[in-house]
Amino acid sequence: MIEQSRGDTENSRPKSDVVIIGGCGRVGLPLGIALAARGMLSVTLYDIDRAAVETVNRGELPFLEAGAAEPLRESVRDGLLRATTDAASVATTENLIVVVGTPVDEHLNPDLGAVPRALERCAEYLRGGQLVMLRSTVHPGVTALTERLLERLGTTVDVAFCPERIAEGAAMTELFELPQLVAARSQRAGDRAEKFFRTLTDKIVRMEPEEAELAKLFANTWRYIKFATVNQFWMMANDFGLDFERIRHAMTYEYPRASDMPGAGFAAGPCLLKDTLQLAAFTGNNFVLGHAAILVNEGLPLYLVSRLERRFPLSDTRVGVLGMGFKAGSDDVRESLSFKLRRILMAKARETLCTDPYVSDPRFVDLDEVMRRADVLVIATPHRDYRNLVTDKPVVDLWGITGRGVRA
Repeated sequence: MIEQSRGDTENSRPKSDVVIIGGCGRVGLPLGIALAARGMLSVTLYDIDRAAVETVNRGELPFLEAGAAEPLRESVRDGLLRATTDAASVATTENLIVVVGTPVDEHLNPDLGAVPRALERCAEYLRGGQLVMLRSTVHPGVTALTERLLERLGTTVDVAFCPERIAEGAAMTELFELPQLVAARSQRAGDRAEKFFRTLTDKIVRMEPEEAELAKLFANTWRYIKFATVNQFWMMANDFGLDFERIRHAMTYEYPRASDMPGAGFAAGPCLLKDTLQLAAFTGNNFVLGHAAILVNEGLPLYLVSRLERRFPLSDTRVGVLGMGFKAGSDDVRESLSFKLRRILMAKARETLCTDPYVSDPRFVDLDEVMRRADVLVIATPHRDYRNLVTDKPVVDLWGITGRGVRA
């Protein structure tokens, strides 16, 4: 049973099986929906974004997430899920999950204080015996930092680190299918966290907190380095006038040792670059492979424009940029390299026309207008909408989704 909260005001609040701090974001909200969808847990989403809270309480998604719209509506309707900006909601549960952004600063240094600050905002409502589960991707040592903070606050709670592992857009499948890492300093905290996450999956991997912190960073950095490798290969092939996708197909066709090679394309989004930078900071910036990957991936838009300059008189050319989200089918523009491409083109091309079917931005225009006015088209995000383009204009498609080759 959940013990009573302090004061009449808090006692009047509905008790919850779990409160998610940062619960209306792209990680917290799908988790809350998944927990509520089981029909066994009442979920409160505590968030400081009032607009997102109001949207969720209407039973609407504040962003795109496949398969989440209907279970959100049902959970709100059935009273299993609610959102609030009231920090006192933290006192209404035994189980707290912290899932807030962990950015790097303007100097590309990790912000180690994001998770502790989120807890400090509601510190007066924490109470003894709660289980605090950290779900954000964090710099190694942040779990220990949070434990020390809670000790200084005089709050006796159990702490576990249970990192999210989902791909954006696949949360409603992967939350139930992927193994869950559970890491804690004490057996009791680990057992409590494991019991909680067995609501979603029976596949649990127990670890130490520092092991789990590195496991999450290693996984994202591994993907980032793989993308950098194929992007470097693409540039090599392209410089010799060869189609990298034909080469990649030959390499991977019924050849298991190369079967995991991805295609070329912008490696972007809110995690891969950030987590590579976190790992670099952890090693005292002695991470040569990670830094090389950053140079390749972040340099790809500039390389692409340099190739366009060789083929076209850019100062007299209108360039259409198709896709501004950081990945296909997403409305998330965080760290999207399409915007870096746009900035470079704006300094060099006669005009830069941008479009995206999922992203609302007053600077963008409709696809039909881009197709009509642009002299050259660049597919920056491989949305399905661009697979069957009908045009006689040059198309630069490093993703290979149009079947026209990937040379630039």
